[in-house]
Amino acid sequence: MSDIKKAVLAYSGGLDTSVILKWLQDTYQCEVVTFTADVGQGEELEPARAKALKMGIEPSNIYIDDLREEFVRDFVFPMFRANTVYEGEYLLGTSIARPLIAKRLIEIASLTGAQAISHGATGKGNDQVRFELGAYALNPNIKVIAPWREWDLLSREKLMAYAEKHGIPVEMKHKQGGSPYSMDANLLHISYEGRHLEDPAAEAEDSMWRWTVSPEAAPDAAEYLDIEFKSGDIVALNGVTMSPATILAKLNELGGKHGIGRLDLVENRYVGMKSRGCYETPGGTIMLKAHRAIESITLDREVAHLKDDLMPRYASMIYNGYWWAPERIALQTLIDQTQKTVNGWVRVKLYKGNVIVVGRDSKTDSLFDPTIATFEDDKGAYDQKDAAGFIKLNALRLRIAAKLHQK
Repeated sequence: MSDIKKAVLAYSGGLDTSVILKWLQDTYQCEVVTFTADVGQGEELEPARAKALKMGIEPSNIYIDDLREEFVRDFVFPMFRANTVYEGEYLLGTSIARPLIAKRLIEIASLTGAQAISHGATGKGNDQVRFELGAYALNPNIKVIAPWREWDLLSREKLMAYAEKHGIPVEMKHKQGGSPYSMDANLLHISYEGRHLEDPAAEAEDSMWRWTVSPEAAPDAAEYLDIEFKSGDIVALNGVTMSPATILAKLNELGGKHGIGRLDLVENRYVGMKSRGCYETPGGTIMLKAHRAIESITLDREVAHLKDDLMPRYASMIYNGYWWAPERIALQTLIDQTQKTVNGWVRVKLYKGNVIVVGRDSKTDSLFDPTIATFEDDKGAYDQKDAAGFIKLNALRLRIAAKLHQK
């Protein structure tokens, strides 16, 4: 007999998590609490409530939470303060949502007195690591039930047979062969994996993309956008102050319209395999370009270079599920300290898949001094003779080595 009396399930209402719900009831004989997170996936979430009710879940045990503002404010924005990119290209759209979902799972477990949480991440993927590292960091005593590591329902056909046997409603698309891709969406991105994309040599069909037009089909006229920053975060677009979630949604709309933010990537998963995925991150692509532009005039050179040195480690922490680890929190403290002077505006031009910076300024924190940088007469602001000594000192070790080899 299991000592787990109640478990909180991260529940989407789809085939996998609907099967998991019934499997938990049968295998663990436990009460199930369902949690559905709205992180901006753009889908109607109330059907998940109806499905949970149909499967015998008490109304008080059904949680459907709008986490969009918290997601952008407390997870996406802090990540972009670091200009975070994994393996040179990936903006970590899936990775950054997982610590928030783990946090809310633990909170609901505490509220309902559950001893365990459960998720539908497979044993091949990164999400199992992200969910569980986050959960253990927030509650070291929580038990985790990962059905994909326990059951034998390791194919779509077996899941379908289990659903049919137990009267679990199955969407028509699954009955007819299913969506051609495994998709994950939130306010920052959509990811596509599986089936056609499992051949890394095959180009994704243009019909796959949902948020972005192809650059070829984008408008022939460029669009200008003014982006205002305060302490490293975007606070307004074209002079209009907006909430974090509204800002990201608007950037997604504009970027998608201009074919910005598509990525086809083979990444190195934490569990050891290479995996091909396609991503749409239109708003994030604009954010990254604009943030680097405002930092270019407001950050000290060595501070900027230090951030660039540390960023790959920070990106790996997020990718590998260490958002709640002390090293990520410590590094975030350093990053946020650097952002106190990152204030001002950036103007970008959006055109056929490109984000082109065309202007930037900071009235209070700009380190750009035109009287020194000018190619005209600087009236003695910079003594060019100083460069000779600087060069000689820096060349000294090179000259010594060169003389040694001349012998």
